[in-house]
Amino acid sequence: MAEVKTAVLSLLMDAYQRRDRVGLVTFRGTGADLALPPTSSVEAAAACLAELPHGGRTPLAEGLATAAKTLGLERIRDPRRRALLVLVTDGRATAGVDALGRAQRIADQWGHVAVDSVVIDCESGRFRMGLARDLADRMGAEHVPLEDIAADHLVALINDRRAA
Repeated sequence: MAEVKTAVLSLLMDAYQRRDRVGLVTFRGTGADLALPPTSSVEAAAACLAELPHGGRTPLAEGLATAAKTLGLERIRDPRRRALLVLVTDGRATAGVDALGRAQRIADQWGHVAVDSVVIDCESGRFRMGLARDLADRMGAEHVPLEDIAADHLVALINDRRAA
């Protein structure tokens, strides 16, 4: 998580220089929250990121739905701005009835959201279920395993996606 937070802070600095806007959706427990509405304030984003809790149940479907809604509203506000979703997950949906099925159904429909996406797979341990890779495939997103992530690599990857 420290590597990911460092990379996100680098992205925030890059976003500030480009006059981009960055938002943060968190999902844990039983729901998802727009923890940081899209902003160009690096300070607000860094403060939000520093206090970001993790662990516990994962309402992945709610997180995806909140991200889609937020991206849709931003598209209305500025249709010329190109959006990019960076999803950090192990792909395990563990909150609510049919949690994994609901997340997969939203991922299957992600093409309608029309947002470039990168899934950073933070699954660890000996036994890996490959759920984040499956989620990325369903979303049409690029899949990046956490062990391939270094802050500079993540920033380069995101910048390459922006240029595409």
